[in-house]
Parts: sequence; C-alpha cells; structure tokens
Amino acid sequence: ELPPTEEKAAGKKRTRAPKFNPEQEAKIRRTNVKRLSVLGEEDTSVKLLEELVFGAEDELVERLVEVTSPTRLHSKISLLAEDEDEESAESEDEARLALRPTRAAAWVDEDDELEEEVDMKHRYRRDLIRGEAESTMTKQKLQQRMREQFQRSMGGAPSWAESKKKKKKKDEDDEDDEDDEDDDLLRRTGNFVASSDSLPSGILRKCLHANAARPSEDRLTTVQFHPSAQVVMTAGLDQSVSLFQVDGKTNPKIQSIHLERFPVHRAQFSRDGETVIATSLKNKMFYLYDMMEGRVTPVHSVRGLNEARVKEFSVCPEGGALLLTGTNGYLHLLTLKTKEVVRSLKINGDVSGVAFSRDGSKVFANSEDGEVYVWDMRSSRCVNRFTDEGCVTGTSIAASPNGQFLACGSQSGVVNVYSQEACLNSANPRPLRAVMNLLTSATSLAFNPSSEILAIASRAEDEAVRLVHLSSLSVFSNFPVSKKKIVYRASCVDFSPHSGFFSLANNKGHAPLFRLLHYKDF
Repeated sequence: ELPPTEEKAAGKKRTRAPKFNPEQEAKIRRTNVKRLSVLGEEDTSVKLLEELVFGAEDELVERLVEVTSPTRLHSKISLLAEDEDEESAESEDEARLALRPTRAAAWVDEDDELEEEVDMKHRYRRDLIRGEAESTMTKQKLQQRMREQFQRSMGGAPSWAESKKKKKKKDEDDEDDEDDEDDDLLRRTGNFVASSDSLPSGILRKCLHANAARPSEDRLTTVQFHPSAQVVMTAGLDQSVSLFQVDGKTNPKIQSIHLERFPVHRAQFSRDGETVIATSLKNKMFYLYDMMEGRVTPVHSVRGLNEARVKEFSVCPEGGALLLTGTNGYLHLLTLKTKEVVRSLKINGDVSGVAFSRDGSKVFANSEDGEVYVWDMRSSRCVNRFTDEGCVTGTSIAASPNGQFLACGSQSGVVNVYSQEACLNSANPRPLRAVMNLLTSATSLAFNPSSEILAIASRAEDEAVRLVHLSSLSVFSNFPVSKKKIVYRASCVDFSPHSGFFSLANNKGHAPLFRLLHYKDF
C-alpha cells in the first residue's frame, strides 16, 4: 500500500492553462506597438536636445545654418500659440476672481478688533516696567520696549539690524573719524597704553544682611563700616550697638552691647576706629564705647555746653574732637580728651547738616532756610555763604573725600551737586547737576571713598535710594536691583573703606548689604 501522504497529494486538482483568444491577443499587440512608437519619438527628441547641448561644435553650427523646415516651424508656432492662450486664460480667471464681490463674514468677534493687553506683572516681564502705572501693555508697545532693551544691552542697534543706507553712512563717518584720530595720533608723542579705573555701569550683587546674625527688634538708625577693619556697626532704637564681621556670606556677629533706656539715634566710629560714640534722642548724656578695652563710659555732662540734648554730631577729620549740632543754629566743637566745648559757631536758622572738607580745615553747614555756610575751623570765621539753588528747606549735606564735589539735599527731594571750589570762592555757585530722582525729602547723602558714587536716600518712602555716577552725573538704572522690596525706608547709608560693599539701615531692623563688583577690595 502507498503511504497516505502520497494519496492526498495525488488527489489534488491541477490548474488548467487559460484558453487562447486570438482577438484579445491582437488588441494587446496593437496597443504595445502604439506605445513603442511614442517612446521612439520621445527618445528622438531627447537625443536631439542632447546633441544641441553637448554635441560637437561643427554639428551645432551646421544645425544653426540649416533652414528650418516648414513642418517644424509650424509646430513651434502652434506651441507658442497654445502657451499664449493658456496665459490669457489664466489672466482672465484672475481678473474674474478679483471682480467677484467678497462675501461678508457670517460672524464677527468684537474682541479681535481690540488691542490685546499683556499683563506686565508676570515675573518674566517685571524688568520691562518703568512705573507702577504700566501694569498692562499692548503687544506693539511691549515689542518696542523689548527691542529698546535689547539695543541698550548690545550698546546700540547691531550692525545686521541696520539698513544698507544707514550702515554705509556710518561706515563713511567711522572712516573719517579714524583718519582724524590717526592724524592727531601722529602729532603727539608719549605712552598711549593705559588702564582705565573709572567706574563702569556694572551690577550690584545682593548679599546677606549685614546684621543677619542679630537683627534689630526696632528701627535701625545707623550703619557704618570700620575705617580700617573688615567690620560693620549697626545701632538703633532697640538700645543696642552691634559689631559684625563682613564677608558677604555669613557676616558673623563679633559683639553687641546693650545701653539701658538709651535708644540710639546716632553712632559713629572715632577717626582711629578704637571708640564708638553714641547719642540718643532726648538725652544730654552720650556714651563712649572703648572697643580695645571693652569699656562703656557714659558722659553725663559737657563743660561749656548749654544744650538740653545732644542728638546730632560729626567726627572731625583731625581726630579727637566732635562737632555737636545744637539748637538755634549753634555748632559746638567738643574735645574728647577733656570733654569740654572749646568754641561755638552760629548760623541763621537751624542746622540741618554738617560736612567737613578733605583736610578738615573747612566745614560746610546747611541750614533749614536753604543757605549753606562755609566756616574756617582754624580761625572760626565764616568765609563764604550762598543759597542752595531752588531749595526752600535744606535737609542734608555731604562733601566728597577727594575735595571735588559738594552735595546738598532739600525737602523736595532735589539733590544739587556743586563743585567744592565754586562753593568756596563764589557767592552764587551754579550746581553741576540737580538730581531729581527722589520724590520725598533727601535725608541721607554719602560719597564713596573714591568719590565716584554718591548715594542719596529718603526715610519718608520705601525703596527711595539711588546711586549717582559722578563722572557722568547720571543715576544708575540697576539700583535698587530688584522689584521686590528689600530696602524699605533707609535712614542711613555708608560705603566700606575701599568701596567694595555698600549698606544701609532701614525701618525693619535690617541692614541690607550689597557687593559692588567693580571694586576688588573691602
């Protein structure tokens, strides 16, 4: 018997071959012949084109000389006519579409026609606000503001964004300037390579509060850097004086003293930095704190001083003496060695501020009547007197350490910057610049040790602190550095001995500390 697999395989049906249809086969042959003829014509035209483009020069010249046959000429004319007909048809269709009346929209949204307002309080757009009124802004205005900010950061419009005409004109002007500079350079001799120490418009970096290790429980009234050590002092109405080491990171506390029932109104280091002098609001008594021995000495009375209280004072640059501000326009010179008044000066009106010249030979006294008096400390004689321009009530005064500038603050918030030389010699000096960036009374003024920056502040309003670049007499736009409140109401401002740090005392009991990146030392 055969195996079952072979039986199954033998039982399968075989497929039959298709029947031959002569008519259908003839039809397929005719179709194939037509296709071959068409392909032959296309191959001939392609071959002709290749010969025209890549053929030999002789053949090309012969074909150009040959007279075009009538049939070929007729075919070309017909093709051109067809192209013209197609173009005319397309132009007629476009004209017909243009004349067709446009249909009105089925529905119109009125909000689409209004200018969309952008919320400027978002944290990514806060830096573009120039005032509290700009809480919202249109898209067009926002784009313009961002374009201006970009150009400002790039130092002007970049070259790729300028038009060709403007760029060409600028290049011509630059070439003329370079030629002039070259001519001027060839006329002079000397060393032309020098480093620049002028202050750039850099950024101030926020550090940890100077008194973060011991914040004050009440309003701070004083902040001052030590004249030689890397130390800062704070004092306030919480009846304490504290010393901190300044490193910008932790600012550890060194020492703190408590003065019983003595809210500190003003505290200052002596000229040698070994003693702290502290006065209060309603006391005639003041304290002397010897930091070397750690001894606190109260001074209950001063011989020759007929004042009900000792509140404002300044340390004389020569050292060993204080200039006390009395009532009714009096200034009293007090020696710390004998604790007695050696002489008194008198101006019209109440004294609102006192500033010494660089060598301490002259003292500038600002009165509440808006007049500035210049006194010679050696002869106790008034050598000049002038009216602060535009001032009704004077509030503060400061002199630059290099002897170049004198700043006078007023109740209106205007700070006039004068030349010290003009203030010493002229009866009507004109200010170099009137700084009008404060809207309330300018209560605190301070120059940095290099006389490049002037800090102005008002304790009547939050965040009312500005830094003035004295070389250009313009205000730094990057301070305060944040839109968030960190300064609050500043009652005192000060710079470190080499301008590396800047601090202020505010009404929240803190002393915000800032690092000036341009200066390397403390």
